[in-house]
Formats: sequence, structure tokens, C-alpha cells
Amino acid sequence: MRNPRLGHLPEYAFPRLRALLDGIAAGQDPIDMTIGEPRHGMPDFVADILVSDPKAYGKYPPIGGTPEWCAAVSGWLTRRYGLGTGMIDPARHVLPLNGTREGLFSITFVTVPPEKQGQRPLVLMPNPFYQCYTAAALAAGADPVYVAATRETGFMPDFAGLGEATLGRSSLVYLCSPANPQGAVASPGYLRELIALARQHDFVLAVDECYAEIYGDVPPTGALEVCQAIASEDPRYAEDPFANVLVFHSLSKRSSLPGLRSGFVAGDPQLIADFRLFRNYIGPASPLPTYAAAAAAWNDETHVEANRDLYRAKFDLAARILGNRFGFYRPAGGFFLWLDVSATRHGDGETAALALWREAGVRVLPGAYLSQDGADGVNPGRDYVRVALVDDLQTTERGLLRLAETLGS
Repeated sequence: MRNPRLGHLPEYAFPRLRALLDGIAAGQDPIDMTIGEPRHGMPDFVADILVSDPKAYGKYPPIGGTPEWCAAVSGWLTRRYGLGTGMIDPARHVLPLNGTREGLFSITFVTVPPEKQGQRPLVLMPNPFYQCYTAAALAAGADPVYVAATRETGFMPDFAGLGEATLGRSSLVYLCSPANPQGAVASPGYLRELIALARQHDFVLAVDECYAEIYGDVPPTGALEVCQAIASEDPRYAEDPFANVLVFHSLSKRSSLPGLRSGFVAGDPQLIADFRLFRNYIGPASPLPTYAAAAAAWNDETHVEANRDLYRAKFDLAARILGNRFGFYRPAGGFFLWLDVSATRHGDGETAALALWREAGVRVLPGAYLSQDGADGVNPGRDYVRVALVDDLQTTERGLLRLAETLGS
């Protein structure tokens, strides 16, 4: 009466953290810097739209989104990534999601076959990784393969170095850019090579770009814009520029709307058609007012720029308070610090997280909780803690000052 695959799921990070810290008194008034939940104010116009037409909640919404939502998303993709006019056809290239996690999990049921090359298929992912990736692979009957994304690799996984046997068995490859937790951004050359591998070995490349609108000076390159560049050079892809590639976006980070649960997937039209067929049966549509609010958010850049400026100010604080300690670097994207605590008196991320809570009341996530042991038995997140800069400036400053004092003492 129980699916045995449930027993193979990795322990989720936040229940694991609760087990570590529960029952231990916080040393000071608590500051939670664990979860990637933006606490900036949501755009004012969103609340107005959600309550403007109560009768709309009484109608079944379309799985494929409203015409206004489709136009807003295709327009945003075209503007943001410099895509050619008409290159994004919302009827063929885009589907709504209830946030990116829902889509990143569900896509395995469309893209993972029972076997590949006569063997159980593989799903590749970075290590550290978003735990949704592993759960999705196991639920679909695939074996997850964790590819180290460490300082030595520029915090990007070296999928190309895996070898023909592994790549040939792969059915799906997850990439997060900007990366969670390290904030690294895939370069155009990296994406170009990975797209070529996907087409050569016939696997699907699922690029999680949910942090793409939070960056320092340079907007992160998107997989679809690299697809367009390839198609302009290679006539084989002129008619199907997004072959084998899907990208995932949401309003959770971009617009500080994690509770709206609104995102989208875009890319390969055959995969989108298959995904639409699958979703027609499970029915994960958003209410009509949610589509309306989301369309307005995708059409507005003012609130996004203000949001981005606030994150930049918090990274300025981190640079001033942490300096060159704890392996601090300013990430190219996202809103996490990935701090190396191996040289502190604590020695590893779990011990440091325990001390930060007990002595400073600061709650952070041990890096090992986001990683798996590699083939060498080493967990690439063991020496790190992840710190989410999602609160207001004053709270963030207090948390960073306490963190620096505790780790540095």
C-alpha cells in the first residue's frame, strides 16, 4: 500500500534542520536566514487585481493560461532575452506553472522513459542541488546522478566530463542558473556546450532560471537566447531553435510573490505539447485573478528594479561586514551567501549552524543538507552554510553582524 520509491527520497533540508535545532534555545532574538522566501513587499497592484473580480474565482481557469497572461509572458521573454519578434508563440512554446517547483518535478513524467539504451535512465543534476530534482528523478523511476559544482569547477557542474556511457543513458539534465546556493551563472559558452550535448545524446535540458532577475551588474544569460544564437548559425535548428531545451521561471523571486504560486515553462514545442497533455489530466491551473495579477507583474519592470536594488544593498552590507572572511564572494546572481566555515573554530556547516543558533539566534542552513556525498565520499556542501538575504536591510544587517561575530570569535 506504499510506493517503495518513497523510501529512497533524501531527507529534506528543513525538517533536518528542525531536528538539529529544536529544543535548543536561541542565544538572541531569532533571525531566520534559511529559506529562500523573499520578504520584500509585493507590488501594490497585485493585491488590487486579486480582489477586483471575486466572481472570477467561480470559473474553471484554462490550463494554458489566459490570452493576457500568454501575451505578457511571451512579451517578457522576448524583451528580457532579446529574442526575435514572433519567436515565442505562446500556443506552442509556453505553459503556466504553479511555481517552478511544480513544473520541475512534473516534467520528469513527460521526459523520463522506462529505460534508455536498455538500462534504467539517468537524471543528472548539480551537487549541491535543489532537492526537488532528486525526488522527481526517483518518482519517475530514474537514477539521480550528482555532479559536483564546487569552487574548483566555478560552482557549475562539469556534465561534459561524465563520459559517453553516462550521457547516453541520461534522459534529463537539471541546471540551475543563477545557481542555488552558490549564485554562479552559466556562461553563454557553457550553455552552448550543454545544449549541444543534449541534442547529441538526446536528453532534455531543464534550466531552472528562477533567480535570473536578481543579479549585480550583468543580466544572466538565458538558455533560450543561446538557442537563438545557435539557430542563427546552424540551419538544422532554424525551424526548431529550442529543441531539447526547457526553461523554468516564476514570480516568487522576481516579484517577491512566493505565495502567488505562479510561473511558467518555455521551450521545445513538442515537449510543451506533451506537458500540456499530461497537465490536462492533473489540472494544475491558476485561478483567473492569479493569471491577471501575474500578467501585470510580467508586464512591469519598475518593481523588479526596486527589488533588485534592495538585494544589491544587502550584498553591499555583506561585503562590508564579512570582508574577505569565510570565503565570502559576491555572487553573480541570486540572493544567497555560500560561506565556507571550514577554517573557523566550528569546522563544518552543521556545527557552525548549531553555534549560530545557540549563541547568536541566527538560523542558517548547513550546506551538507543541500548535497549528497560524492563518489569520493566527500559531501561538497559539508564546509558551507547557506545564508538567505531575504529580509529587510535592518534585519539583514543585524543577522550578518551576529554571524560575523560568532564565526569569527
